[in-house]
Amino acid sequence: MPKRNPGPSVKDPEMYEALRDDGASKEKAARIANAAANTSRSTVGRKGGHSGDYDDWTKDDLLRRARDIGIKGRSSMSKAELIRALRNH
Repeated sequence: MPKRNPGPSVKDPEMYEALRDDGASKEKAARIANAAANTSRSTVGRKGGHSGDYDDWTKDDLLRRARDIGIKGRSSMSKAELIRALRNH
């Protein structure tokens, strides 16, 4: 597969490429690669995990989170679709 040019805003192009090859979106790959470049790859792997499982959230909480991160079409989504959209964002 030819190398992608992520642009100058991506600080760790190697990690970006690996994430894109694994199926991550451009936005998600750039966000993770830049976080890794700002600290270290092992630190990024330990971050997060404080908000609980989306399956335990109410639909209103899921809608609020989807709005906060800008997921389009959220108002017509079911709870399962919201969870899928949030996990793949």
